[in-house]
Amino acid sequence: MKVHEYQAKELFKKYNIPIPDGGVAFNPDEAVKIAEGLGRLPVVVKAQIHAGGRGKGGGVKLAGSIDEVAGVAGDIIGMNLITHQTGPKGKIVNKVLVEQGLNIAKELYLSIIPDRGTAKIVVMASGLH
Repeated sequence: MKVHEYQAKELFKKYNIPIPDGGVAFNPDEAVKIAEGLGRLPVVVKAQIHAGGRGKGGGVKLAGSIDEVAGVAGDIIGMNLITHQTGPKGKIVNKVLVEQGLNIAKELYLSIIPDRGTAKIVVMASGLH
């Protein structure tokens, strides 16, 4: 099962795991409304596709003003985002996650996947330095 970042964060929120405030936008006007509703800048605008490496591919941008939110969202929505996981054809971005910018103290990645060879579940975690 593949879930977008915003969907995973909705699940976290349901179980009282803290997440940044934000929302999903399908166009620049919606992105601006979400950013205005957050009440503080900067915000992060993140492409929502099923692939890693979105930031390196230009699909994650920091916006320091409301005008910048509109511009960044307009640049990302509709773009063909190419990352190491999409392959050379890339994926079209139809929506973005707009959320409050935070100072990140530590970043962790977690994956739970089935191992077909052993018919068991594998839990992998990794920290970035």
